[in-house]
Amino acid sequence: MKLKKLLAFGLIATMTLAFTACGSKGNDTAADEETKTEEQGNTTEEASEDTNSDSEGLSGTVVITGSTSVEKILLDMIDEFQAINPDVKINYTGTGSSAGIQDAIDGVNSLGASSRELKEEETSQGLTADAFAYDGIAVVVHPSNEIADISLEDLAKIYSGQITNWKDLGGKDSEIVVVSREGASGTRGAFEELIKLEDAGGLSEGATVVEGNGNVQTGVAGNENSIGYVSFSFIDETVKALTVGGVEANAENAKAGDYKLSRPFLFAYKAESLTPEAKAFVEFTKTDDAQAYVEAHGGIKIN
Repeated sequence: MKLKKLLAFGLIATMTLAFTACGSKGNDTAADEETKTEEQGNTTEEASEDTNSDSEGLSGTVVITGSTSVEKILLDMIDEFQAINPDVKINYTGTGSSAGIQDAIDGVNSLGASSRELKEEETSQGLTADAFAYDGIAVVVHPSNEIADISLEDLAKIYSGQITNWKDLGGKDSEIVVVSREGASGTRGAFEELIKLEDAGGLSEGATVVEGNGNVQTGVAGNENSIGYVSFSFIDETVKALTVGGVEANAENAKAGDYKLSRPFLFAYKAESLTPEAKAFVEFTKTDDAQAYVEAHGGIKIN
């Protein structure tokens, strides 16, 4: 009887030890799994933080040279972008479209600002054209000028020197003072191409050549016999914008294709050397917030 009791007691003890071992092993496994999961979670969080850091930590300097026509729009875009990205500094200098494009070819700037399409010889040197707005070119005269409308053909004749007096266009008997832009100007390049000035003999030697839209505007505002051309964003009460072929110079007409003196605002750059901060700025200029500045300054949004 005692032997049976001892055997039963031994069996119970053995089973107890076995269950205890299994439970301990199960707890250890669960703990290991929990630790492993936690470590994986920490690794994932760290990777996520690194990714966010890479995408948000923009810093450095972006150098933009080129068109003066884009100045008002671009400066507002730059201010907002820098407010969002305080570690990025953007330096813009208005040097004319051709100069900005050449800087992009030579690697002198980050982005070349142009107010004309790129030429074949420019794209063949590895440049990408990326439009952020469209613009019209307004033909402006002094507010006192009686002329209200002009044709592309007459513009070509005026700028080539074939028409030299306002009376030939129905105005007063006064010599026309022709104001044009410097050779590197994208506005000049687009204007001359659109009115087919080369076919008419090229720019008259008697034309007054000035740098920048602002100087054209000031020159026309200060001389009642003058005529010039400026970006839409430079139309104000100091000058009068003529209709061209009966079509008013405004964004709606230019976007619809009815106003014939229009062109793109774009960045020229070599894609392979575009820095993260320059790329981010190019992308920013196409956002709704940035495009609001295009409209605010008389330009035409890209969408």
